[in-house]
Amino acid sequence: MRLLVLSASVGSGHVRAAQAVALALKAARPDAEVRSEDVLGLSNRSFRKVYSGGYLSLAARAPHMLGYLYDRLDRPRGSAGALLDRVRLSFERLNCGALAGLLECEPWDAVVSTHFLPAEIAASLRRRGRLSAPLATVVTDFEAHRIWVHSPCELYLAAGSEAAACLSSMGIRAERIQTTGIPIHPDFSRPLRRADCRLGLGLAGDRPVILQLCGGAGMGPVREVFRAILGCEAPLELVCVAGRNESLRRSLLAEAAPARHRVRILGFTERMREWMGAADLLVSKPGGLTVSEALAVGVPLLVVDPIPGQESRNSDHLLENGAGLRATPKTLCAKLQGLLADPARMLSLRHAALLLGRPRAAADAAQALCALAERAAVPA
Repeated sequence: MRLLVLSASVGSGHVRAAQAVALALKAARPDAEVRSEDVLGLSNRSFRKVYSGGYLSLAARAPHMLGYLYDRLDRPRGSAGALLDRVRLSFERLNCGALAGLLECEPWDAVVSTHFLPAEIAASLRRRGRLSAPLATVVTDFEAHRIWVHSPCELYLAAGSEAAACLSSMGIRAERIQTTGIPIHPDFSRPLRRADCRLGLGLAGDRPVILQLCGGAGMGPVREVFRAILGCEAPLELVCVAGRNESLRRSLLAEAAPARHRVRILGFTERMREWMGAADLLVSKPGGLTVSEALAVGVPLLVVDPIPGQESRNSDHLLENGAGLRATPKTLCAKLQGLLADPARMLSLRHAALLLGRPRAAADAAQALCALAERAAVPA
């Protein structure tokens, strides 16, 4: 069995989902050949800069414009929208010729996409008879936007009932939708004890542990959030993960922290599962993968300034299910202090997070994908 997993490095979540799927596929079928590719790595430099850099720039400088475009593009396709789709697809095909070559020249048993860019290109090749492999799309948010839907596609893997309902409303038949959850690293399926995580990470465990995530690009009001947490009167153990943004990490290290708190500033870490397992509360933007990882270990989220569009919808998912709260940098300190003074509410948030989590999402996705490939291999 030969399986191709495609993603696009627009932020880190789509790539992390692809890595989780690939690992789970290899565990489910050790005899299978599983190849994972970032499609932006197969394109030219100018396209990568426009496609990835353009999104990140808009998210950082004009998030409300991004939200407007998100809602605008989520409407049913009219004649003008269909023309725009054709123009966009032509531009993508022009700049992703290496991806088309990879899809056409190899005998894949199934092709799965964790980003809508490769999903759209693969579907266009199928429509033109240049690809015969069955296609699957993993939706990495808690609601499914129209841009995820491309025909033909034999299988959509959805985060839950809301994403499945969105797909159904866009005409996808029920038998083509499975609610596996958003795939996260298979290690998240192993149970954790908070005390063990704290001991292994060198945390004293004598005060609440607050984990602040700055995202892959360190966008948004990171410093304002950091300072708001430090303004809390109760002694805290604050762990802030700046990721690969070294300049952000250095600037946070230069911030003066009150003596009542213990503060640790990290760069990129391979131990995110343990840090989440050690935390009492996660303060973060609500990317689909971050939310899914947090729910898998049962850590509630305090969401700060979600980007309008998919992040605000992910935030709604948490709030509606009682697994998180939402704040701005101005209200964060007060909300944090209120939570820490209310252990019963903290426990309720944690229980809701655990109930909502799908720690085996990657394994369930792999099972569905292997079944898809096996069905396609059976002669008609």
